[in-house]
Amino acid sequence: MSLKLNVVILAAGKGTRMYSEKPKVLHELAGLSLVEHVIAAAKNLNPENITLVVGHQAEDLESHLAEGGYNFVLQKEQKGTAHALEQALPFLDDNAYAIILYGDVPLTKKASLEELIALTNESTMAVLTSVVKEPQGLGRIIRDDENNIEFIIEEKDANERQKLIKEINTGIMAFPVKKLKDWLPLIKNNNSQNEFYLTDIVSLALEDKCQVKTSFCTYEYEAYGVNNMVQLAELEKIYQQERASEYMLKGVKISDPSRFDLRGEAEISADVKIDINVILEGKVKIEKNVKIGANCILKNCTIKQGSEIFPNTIIEDSFIGEYCNIGPFARIRPGTELKDHAKIGNFVETKKTIIGQGSKVNHLSYVGDSELGEGVNIGAGTITCNYDGVNKFKTTIGNNVFIGSNTALVAPVIVGNGATVGAGSTITKDVKADQLALTRNKQNNIDGWKRPSKK
Repeated sequence: MSLKLNVVILAAGKGTRMYSEKPKVLHELAGLSLVEHVIAAAKNLNPENITLVVGHQAEDLESHLAEGGYNFVLQKEQKGTAHALEQALPFLDDNAYAIILYGDVPLTKKASLEELIALTNESTMAVLTSVVKEPQGLGRIIRDDENNIEFIIEEKDANERQKLIKEINTGIMAFPVKKLKDWLPLIKNNNSQNEFYLTDIVSLALEDKCQVKTSFCTYEYEAYGVNNMVQLAELEKIYQQERASEYMLKGVKISDPSRFDLRGEAEISADVKIDINVILEGKVKIEKNVKIGANCILKNCTIKQGSEIFPNTIIEDSFIGEYCNIGPFARIRPGTELKDHAKIGNFVETKKTIIGQGSKVNHLSYVGDSELGEGVNIGAGTITCNYDGVNKFKTTIGNNVFIGSNTALVAPVIVGNGATVGAGSTITKDVKADQLALTRNKQNNIDGWKRPSKK
């Protein structure tokens, strides 16, 4: 294509049938708003610019997309798709092609859009169509005896014979901008809705001796828009099963593709095993031979080869080394790094902590703002007291340290290499290398003690 490409995304609708205070195009599919899916598809075409036509709650939409460098134009009154596109004309270059996308149609593929653009030139416009099983409510493609497109008719204006047609208009079109600027002012609103339909541009193009070509969506769902929560859930299911299939065809074992949930980007190697109800958010990297148990949430993290994440574990903004074991029911909070062969057990929480190679925090512990050396064993019920109510402080534990159960390490504190801390201790001072630290009192058994009764 010799000319530049401009993209216009129509995103002004209120979305009444969503029954939500949030603008329709900001509802999320796979962790990303509908309009951001459309923008991602547009960016794949390398356009000169992207213009969004906004209307209902325009401020929310512009704020959400503020860092994208897009053009925004307001459609103050909802007078139809042609009227919406007309608002974007000041941002369209006469020496360019324009493609029109919709902010609530999130699953159109790059290949379908590229094919549409390839049909467009200085004297040709193109319409993306789809053959669907249930065309109710959609505009129909009317063709002549030679199979050329004659016009598009909205269902509300169609007769009974036309309503039987299964080929529908997706609304996605491409045209030379110079021609578009000639045609748009000629569109009338003499229809049942008293709106300015963009579909009328087909008849105007043919009257102007301009060719109108069509291309088909590869998949029917590429044309699906979202008008209510049921349709949003249906597209979510399609998206997730498609992503799961892509991974499985590359050697990833997913126990049940219908219960796989990707909400971002994931790089997953072959021979990874993912059990049911696993959620991957943000940017996730999982290396070969990793096992992810059921009901885990992994967000913005890297898991190196051979590690196993047991069920009901949450890992966020963290790095997990090779051959580590984590969980079940563990919470790995931001800033955690596990060196190779480290182990985090059940009901353990870590935050902003380095766990050294081969070290273990097996049960019911909290370790935050800490650095553990190699071969450390943290007993059950141990906590690092890192917060004094105002400031956070660090706990440093050397190599081969043994921390007994129910120990409180009051930061800032250092426990030297080879040291041992007895169970039930509260450590407020540094422990030197190879020392034994004990703080509990001598056991005292009292005869005749009466247990309190309930008042």
